[in-house]
Amino acid sequence: MDMKKMMKQAQKMQLEAARAQEEIAQMEFTATAGGGMVKVCAKGDMTIKSVEVDPEAVDPEDVEMLGDMILAAANEALRSATEATNARMGAVMGGMKIPGLM
Repeated sequence: MDMKKMMKQAQKMQLEAARAQEEIAQMEFTATAGGGMVKVCAKGDMTIKSVEVDPEAVDPEDVEMLGDMILAAANEALRSATEATNARMGAVMGGMKIPGLM
């Protein structure tokens, strides 16, 4: 295989991967828990953008349940972000697993 051609392909793939990572970082993933009483929005860079809690979900007698709902929604939003990241990067990388990128 031509080394020059291979290097060119690697550079192109690197640029596409960088673009994909930028796009993913701006994407938003929303999940709910407790029948919609808690809503969490995560970004593709694995940060939580917002948490919304329906006032009816706030029960001073059961604060633990509210915490569980927030945790469930946050984990689901982050799981969705991870799946989208893996799918997008897998498409860019053509199925190649490169440590540090995925």
